[in-house]
Amino acid sequence: MPDSTTIKTLPLGLAAKGFRGRVARVGSPASVGDDAELERRLIEMGFIEGAAVQLLHEGFIGRDPIAVRVDDTTVAVRRRDARLILVDPEG
Repeated sequence: MPDSTTIKTLPLGLAAKGFRGRVARVGSPASVGDDAELERRLIEMGFIEGAAVQLLHEGFIGRDPIAVRVDDTTVAVRRRDARLILVDPEG
C-alpha cells in the first residue's frame, strides 16, 4: 500500500483551477527542437524548480488558456504547453 504522504507529480496542464503546488521540473529528458525552445521560454517566464504555482483561471472554451501565478507573477499559458511543467501539489 502506498504511503499517503507520497507526492504525486503531475503536468501543470492537467491540473484543475485552484491547484497549488511547486515546480518539480520543466521539460522532458528528451526535449529537442520545438520542445527545447518552449522549455527555454517557460523557464524565462519563471517556471523554475521550486517556484510556487497556483492555477488561477481557465479559459471558457476548452478550459484553455490557463492563468497561472508563478511566485509573484501571473502569466497565461496554453494547456498543451503547460504539460511540460511538472508540479508537486501542496500539502
